[in-house]
Amino acid sequence: MFPNNGTLRIGTRGSALALRQTERVVELLNQHYPDLTCDVQVVSTAGDRDKETSLQIIGGQGIFAKELQLALTSGEIDVAVHSVKDLTSELPPGLHLGAILEREDPRDVLVSNVGTLDELPAGSTVGTSSRRRVALVKRRRPDLEITDLRGNIDTRIRKATEGPLDAAIIAAAGVHRMGWHDRIRQHLEIGQFVPAPGQGALGVEVREDNHDVRELLAPLHEVDTAAAVESERAFLRAVGGGCTSPIGAHARITADEAVFTGMLATEDLQQMCIESVTCAPANVQIEASRMAERMLDELDLEVRPRV
Repeated sequence: MFPNNGTLRIGTRGSALALRQTERVVELLNQHYPDLTCDVQVVSTAGDRDKETSLQIIGGQGIFAKELQLALTSGEIDVAVHSVKDLTSELPPGLHLGAILEREDPRDVLVSNVGTLDELPAGSTVGTSSRRRVALVKRRRPDLEITDLRGNIDTRIRKATEGPLDAAIIAAAGVHRMGWHDRIRQHLEIGQFVPAPGQGALGVEVREDNHDVRELLAPLHEVDTAAAVESERAFLRAVGGGCTSPIGAHARITADEAVFTGMLATEDLQQMCIESVTCAPANVQIEASRMAERMLDELDLEVRPRV
């Protein structure tokens, strides 16, 4: 079952957070396969090379994954580790999510020395690179100034706590994984501040025809997290949007029920829908797609080209 004479080549981005996430995958693999050698290979992505340009300009969703996927397709690596929220709504042909790991906290958090989102003085500057977060902040605090914020997680936190910004909104999962819980001023609740589809989940991508490696990854796959994430990605596919579109989705699935929350805004951020539905776990993907259709109709939007 082991590939390459007992060595698994694992591709990852080179940021401190990406490496920490990959360490977690290696740790789990070694728990199941003590004799497996994991060779971690850093692959530079477009999003990592350009930390200044707005995501809307340089391509949005996929810019942190494309080069990893090319290395995977060409056989340079055996698997690629991603934050699921960075993946396009449809994976490239021949690629497959071989494992979705147990999820970290999916919420967004506010980092600030000034106060919570409701306590920030009017005119305070809040940094984010996400149109979803821009739309949600404007909905709750239209008196704040939103500015584009790029860079690694440590850079974004520093700008929000040492200046020039008053605050930044980032994913809780990254802060938690880095062990920086003390930097968080406020966790933003999902019902009001809907996360990005797949936020907080790690995915291990593999070639579809690489059955040995797919078998190797099977023990890492967390079924409940995967079901939630796949329903969120079903919502994203139904809307047809990428990460520059103001889209949010979150599913919470237990043995008895699923609660799905979706968010969609118009491109000009002037209109927004947020809705939750409770259903049987087996029906959550269907309900997610139906919700997307209702929101598109309510906002008078056409399905955008899928990415």
